Amino acid sequence: MKFNWKNSFFLLAFSVSLFSCDEETTDVTFPTLEVPTIYESSDYESNASAELAVRLNLSALSSIMKEGREGATVSESELLTAFNEGNPSLNSVTTTYYAEKMPTWLAELANASGGTFDPTTAPAGNGGVYGGYLFDENGLEIEQVVEKGLFGAALYNHALTVIKSDNIETSDIDRLVAIFGAHPSFPNSDQAENSDAFSAKYAARRDKNDGTGFYTSIKTNLITAKAAIEKGENYNQERDKALSDFRYNWEKANMATVINYLLGTISKLNKNEITEADKASALHSYSEVVGFVYGWKGISENDKAISDAEIDQILESLNVPANGEVTSYTFVTDSFNQLPKLQSVIDKLQQIYSFTDQEMIDFEYNWVSEQGR
Repeated sequence: MKFNWKNSFFLLAFSVSLFSCDEETTDVTFPTLEVPTIYESSDYESNASAELAVRLNLSALSSIMKEGREGATVSESELLTAFNEGNPSLNSVTTTYYAEKMPTWLAELANASGGTFDPTTAPAGNGGVYGGYLFDENGLEIEQVVEKGLFGAALYNHALTVIKSDNIETSDIDRLVAIFGAHPSFPNSDQAENSDAFSAKYAARRDKNDGTGFYTSIKTNLITAKAAIEKGENYNQERDKALSDFRYNWEKANMATVINYLLGTISKLNKNEITEADKASALHSYSEVVGFVYGWKGISENDKAISDAEIDQILESLNVPANGEVTSYTFVTDSFNQLPKLQSVIDKLQQIYSFTDQEMIDFEYNWVSEQGR
């Protein structure tokens, strides 16, 4: 980012005062930054063309993976092509850590496709369809590990490269809106016109629409950053704080969604009578959790609140160790002993992000659905 000339002025004024104590110095102050309430952009699609292309590439990859849910055999080469091709490609914006895992995961998904899965006999074979979802032989839905993981490993990671550019401009804020999954109209809903997608979709679900939620805060963060850039270097401090808050709110919204899906998984497997649909849905929600968490591993420690060591601990509790045996199916076959691990993850995330007890209660709900937005 540009050199802060305001700071250099104060350093110069201080040095002069050392030689002339009789001289009076006057601090320079600037008017408080005026922040609009509406995000305005006349060239959004043009400015964010690369980010919108990345979104299309991720949607295309997800569509191919979803074919396996219907019992179709999915082509490994098609999956790899969807990840590696495009301008820019998903691969090019993904963290090195996650990109290196993608070929193995995509191969596992392709191998599982066309088969059937039963958690009570796992691990056996290559996996397959169970309750309308495609699982590998260990009961993990690779589709979710890939898709939800790329929300962090690709989309958030790409946002960091935009934020860290040497000469960030107002057009770059349009890029951040797009890669987050929102639109300049900020509908705060995945059901409305210009609907939210990707990370924005889930941030909206965690937002009570009371003016204080993650989605609303992110909207304010991006409007503030754009206004500060438009006003020039004297407002770099406001710009940097807004972008820092944007990153943190994105991360918190992601982890609030992890909590939501963990609570859902526990609820489905704690019933007196658990159906096959309950078990499949629980493993599906649980696999989304794995993706939402796993995708943040490998992102620089300076660019997130959670550490890789903490992510590793969470993955261990989820029975998906980064370098070990995956036993996802045991949450269905041995719920009594395994479900407390999920509660421990919920407690750990509350501690890491200082979520209040009221926030934890609010995270149980999809507020878009609750409020009919």
